[in-house]
Amino acid sequence: MMKTVNRICQILSVIFAAVSLVLFFTAFATISTPSGDTTMVGAALGFGAKTEIAGVEYDMARSADILFCFWLTVIGLVLSVFSFKSKKVRYVAPAVGLGTGIYMLVIALSNATKFVDARPLTTALGVLGIEYTSSVLLTAIALLLFAVAAIAYLLIDDYIEVMQSKGTKRTIAKRVIGFLKDYKSEIKKIVWPGLNDVVKNTLIVLVMCLIIGAFIWLLDLGLGKLIELIL
Repeated sequence: MMKTVNRICQILSVIFAAVSLVLFFTAFATISTPSGDTTMVGAALGFGAKTEIAGVEYDMARSADILFCFWLTVIGLVLSVFSFKSKKVRYVAPAVGLGTGIYMLVIALSNATKFVDARPLTTALGVLGIEYTSSVLLTAIALLLFAVAAIAYLLIDDYIEVMQSKGTKRTIAKRVIGFLKDYKSEIKKIVWPGLNDVVKNTLIVLVMCLIIGAFIWLLDLGLGKLIELIL
């Protein structure tokens, strides 16, 4: 049963990553100008493309944030596919999916003018407004679902491995808790300096900085005078 659920989560992670990538090729934003409106797909916004308004073609600039999310989505899809062959990538795919999903959600909930580069149209025609389509929010949701499915696959697969090891391995949650406990015990071993030691050490550092600074200044002054004499 656990293996079946694990495989379903793995397949779902691939599906949601693929859906996210497909959504980049749908309409992302509508740019309104005095000469007419134009609708741009996500990939065109990221890579830059020609758009025609009133019979005139304009070369659109690249929107770096959308392009960055596009490539992260591609990487996430590749990693989720490769997780069928190698379990080493199962740790990276959830991180990529979660980071990209949050990034796209920020883009979707922000003003479109912050992330859609419409400079050619702004210069030539003037832009009246930029509005997102629903595809931007859907892309963010699909990426977050991809991250959830990838995380579920990671945790379930790790649990199955622990069960098969018959107690020789610990789950990710237990390893994280153990690390935090060890970190807390190491923190308790730290001996913090007193006020007098802090003041003394600070004064020593300041004095040494002044001495080194003065030495460098004199060296620079001397070399400058020497160069003036030579020239």
